Amino acid sequence: MRKYALAIITLTIYNLSSAQETIIFDNQSKVITTGVPFLLIAADARAAGMGDIGVATSVDAFSQQWNQSKYAFSETKSGIAVSYTPYLSKLVNDIFLGNVSYFNRINEGSAFAVSFKYFSLGEIELVQDENSSPLIAQPNEMTIDASYALRLGTQFSMAVGLRYLRSDLKIQALDNSAEAASSVAADISGFYQSEEQAYDSFNGRTRLGFAIQNIGPKIKYDDAGRESFLPTTLRLGGGFDFIFDEYNTLALTGEVTKLLVPSPPVLGYVDLDGNQKQATDGSEPTIIVEGKSQDVNFLKGMFQSFSDAPGGFREELKEFTWALGAEYQYQDSFAFRAGYFNESDEKGARKFFALGAGFKYTTINIDMSYLFSASKVQSPLENTLRFSLTFNFGDKTYREY
Repeated sequence: MRKYALAIITLTIYNLSSAQETIIFDNQSKVITTGVPFLLIAADARAAGMGDIGVATSVDAFSQQWNQSKYAFSETKSGIAVSYTPYLSKLVNDIFLGNVSYFNRINEGSAFAVSFKYFSLGEIELVQDENSSPLIAQPNEMTIDASYALRLGTQFSMAVGLRYLRSDLKIQALDNSAEAASSVAADISGFYQSEEQAYDSFNGRTRLGFAIQNIGPKIKYDDAGRESFLPTTLRLGGGFDFIFDEYNTLALTGEVTKLLVPSPPVLGYVDLDGNQKQATDGSEPTIIVEGKSQDVNFLKGMFQSFSDAPGGFREELKEFTWALGAEYQYQDSFAFRAGYFNESDEKGARKFFALGAGFKYTTINIDMSYLFSASKVQSPLENTLRFSLTFNFGDKTYREY
């Protein structure tokens, strides 16, 4: 079928130009790229220890990043969470992702949360010559979030979130007109948690969740600059809690995600003179050989992302990532976690195993995680120890289990 389609395209171009022409394919990456990609990094050690999953896990203070509707099921009245994630720690020691979140369960049926996320790209030293004093630049990106969760039933809740994004990556010392780019985005999420049910030798509880995150207009740095899509993401997940007794619980969770961003098309150009080189004057125009144009607004791009992969439905399936995670808890005071994350080799090749642990002392939770790459493409977070700290206020104020 592809050969016939290519023949039709070639014949059409031939008729329009009235000259013998050949389509030359450009080498195109199949990886989908977006602006502000730091939004996809797991900011908390608990989710990171289970393979970067969180849309359908039990509620915690870091639910702001994964599924804000979970806050409506919190047994804790309120909490503050802080996390620190070194990035590219094998190469440098000043690139990191920091996050602070606060949530408050207003009443039995609602909750709100706010958070601040900061991604530092470290210090860049600029030297004009040996006689000049160095100039220090500190590029960074940040977000400020707010969300509201509402119980729509005994076991189901939904939430909306708003996000302000700011990306200050251009260096003013090199470009006086450089300004930070900014945009806004919204999240929509839902969470279902069943009542505890009795089975033969254990009790169980089902969890389901979904989230559509970072829905918003493209981001650009200047009027002449290229616009980039935000990393709009669809998350779907489900899990089950095996409650063996009042001390031992094992939670298993699975999650699939997909970027709702148009796939890059396969490009080519019409070789008019047969030298297999594209003319710089535009006489040999670039054309889309397979796929669809990415020159669409963010809303159309979200829907287009389900049907625009150049390789058809088979390639569309490769744009989904999946992860499996497990969490064992003993007496609500100690937790051990493990997970695996998988992405197609054609779409980024992120594959890794993760381990994590958590400890609770009175109202304080301490979590940590470690990542092992399972791909030829090494993860920037490989061999990195991540930490999270949570302070809970009004523990067990609400009884959900």
